[in-house]
Amino acid sequence: MSTGTSKDALDKLGAPGTGVVVTGGASGIGRATALALAEVGRPVSLWDLAGDAAAEVAAECAKRYGVTTHHAAVDVADRDALARAAGEAVDALSTVGGLVHSAGMVRPDQTDALGTDTWDTVLTVNLRAQVDAVQALLPALRASGPGAAIVGIASIEALIGEGSIPSYVASKHGLLGLVRSLAHRFGPEGIRVNAVCPGYVETPMMAMPLTIDGYRERLEARTPMRRLAQPEDIARAVRFLLSNEASFISGVPLTVDGGVTAAGGQ
Repeated sequence: MSTGTSKDALDKLGAPGTGVVVTGGASGIGRATALALAEVGRPVSLWDLAGDAAAEVAAECAKRYGVTTHHAAVDVADRDALARAAGEAVDALSTVGGLVHSAGMVRPDQTDALGTDTWDTVLTVNLRAQVDAVQALLPALRASGPGAAIVGIASIEALIGEGSIPSYVASKHGLLGLVRSLAHRFGPEGIRVNAVCPGYVETPMMAMPLTIDGYRERLEARTPMRRLAQPEDIARAVRFLLSNEASFISGVPLTVDGGVTAAGGQ
């Protein structure tokens, strides 16, 4: 088991040495992203509603890769909680030069998909929280030096539509607009902003639907590569966008879906 990362590995992956905050870091894509970043020597701060689980992932990152870590139980819908966690993360990691907003939710509802409560909750977590997290961490990102970058976890639903989850689809479309706007706004300061649009990923969010008879097979049939993504597939794309190898990439959605949208979802 590795207890550290060589300088050659860091140089190869173009990893800045600054810390990265990962919301939703206790499971799924967030957890995989934290581990992928720790693998190349980046300190990580994990924010999640599940504080104990975030602590476990932080400990795993530290044990496997010898990086500095921080964790906090955070409701990303709570602006004050985000501000407190930002201060703690900067104190713990010394510098924060990256943010990954992986916290997210979907609320399928065939009977009340346009209900106010559904919309307010989903858009707050998936979209507004990224704005609030950026606001809370902006001084640290500005102070971190070259290589500061932000990545939002969107979805292929940011590129297409799905009638059963309009709030989720709207939040992810909105995230792409936010990414483009922030890339324009912060580009002159050297802060890059991008999004990753995953396809069908085997995460805890997908655990229940995947128990439905035939559902996995239908998703695999729609994917030209004939498998579901693993969280690590998405995490490596996020790590790339946060690295110096992506130093002139900003304002773009990077689709990681095994060819689903290229094939029109057929």
